[in-house]
Amino acid sequence: MKVKGKFLKGIKTGVSLLLVAVAAVCVIRRLPQVFSDRDTALAAAAFTLTDGKVSVESGTEPGTTASAPANATAPSDPPPTLNPLHKRDKSGYYDSYGNHSGEDCYYLTERTIQSDGFGPDGCYIKNNTGLDVDFEKLLSERLPFQADSGSDEPQVLIYHTHTSEAYLDEDVGYYYESYYSRTGNNDYNVTAVGEAIASQLRQHGIGVIHDTTVHDTTYNGSYDRSAQTVQALMKAHPSVKVVLDIHRDALGTEESKVKTVFEYNGKKGAQIMILSGCDPDNERGFANWQNNLRFALKLQHEAERRFPGMTRPLDFGFFAYNEYLCDGSLLIEVGTDGNTVDEAAYAGQLLAEALAHVVGAN
Repeated sequence: MKVKGKFLKGIKTGVSLLLVAVAAVCVIRRLPQVFSDRDTALAAAAFTLTDGKVSVESGTEPGTTASAPANATAPSDPPPTLNPLHKRDKSGYYDSYGNHSGEDCYYLTERTIQSDGFGPDGCYIKNNTGLDVDFEKLLSERLPFQADSGSDEPQVLIYHTHTSEAYLDEDVGYYYESYYSRTGNNDYNVTAVGEAIASQLRQHGIGVIHDTTVHDTTYNGSYDRSAQTVQALMKAHPSVKVVLDIHRDALGTEESKVKTVFEYNGKKGAQIMILSGCDPDNERGFANWQNNLRFALKLQHEAERRFPGMTRPLDFGFFAYNEYLCDGSLLIEVGTDGNTVDEAAYAGQLLAEALAHVVGAN
């Protein structure tokens, strides 16, 4: 009996060693595949995921993955005082921790998109026009407007052409197939970012209107509808000098989303991308485009100077959107649908800090 027991114990030990060896071989074979693709991130444990190939939606550019440029140094100012982020209500919205039985699960890829394009002092610009523009000269020139700090009248108007563009609820590194990045829940769409910007500007004594009118019940005509909203508000409040249309981007595919990130003061935020259009032949009624570009460059430069890695390359192209409405009108993409709403709101708070200094109300 003792011999039989030893024999069985020996078999069990041998099988265990064989399983360990097989597992080790599988890991060794898989590692080169994981590290050979810079767009492949390690998946969360216990999930079967796609092959990790990242593509980019039509009309967007992937840029490159890079750390903050060597010449980008944060100023010596202490970190800004930020309001606590709002506690959010997931009612009627996607819940990462909810019951997702039977759903496919996909991973997220984190990227910092920066060294794509060119520009002064580590401030990258993607010139999609082919025009010979002296960006450095524009950056050095004064703005044609300035905010009146402490005024009772609003100086900044924040609105959203695509009001229902939404973010993930939690930073878990994955998402389920039921995640749909559009919602009327203002705790999780771009209005949450707009409110973060507005709240931070008010700390600097800058009056703000944050309009949350829904303009995208359908995409067709959304810019016309939001332009009407802005024009009505500017007519009622002629003191407004800065008009920001806050959006969020989308990179990757439905089964492999990309989130753009940077880190400041030990906290992760969503990268921003400023869009500034041009109209050299006045085909779009956008004769003041150089004033808007000047503003965009200064905001990009200040944001990157204070919070290195925060900005994706400024997108300069043949478009107008609603930027023709005033000299201080810009469209800004804050994060992607792979970012969490808190990452985007944090970026919004820091964006407000840069804006307050650019418009002279620091």
